[in-house]
Amino acid sequence: MEINISHGENMVIALVGRLDTVTSQELLAAFEKEDVKEALVIADMKQLEYISSAGLRALLAIKKELAANNKQLEIHNLNSICAEVFKVTGFGNILTVK
Repeated sequence: MEINISHGENMVIALVGRLDTVTSQELLAAFEKEDVKEALVIADMKQLEYISSAGLRALLAIKKELAANNKQLEIHNLNSICAEVFKVTGFGNILTVK
């Protein structure tokens, strides 16, 4: 998986490939290295092909860490496969999906 992080008005984490057991740990490690100054972090999933339960847990962990600092996480550009995973698992109600 490829993780591209950019800073600006919002912090954007663009994910490319598959977010699974192995790559979710890579995402968490990459996020931990960032100094998040922005109030909003956007996870751009336009190029994400697959997300597993481990990937969902990683996103939830990021959301909780951000919330502790009065910051927000939004999920953007889910494809139909990933959107179905969010719907079936109920994560569409837990995370903000745009």
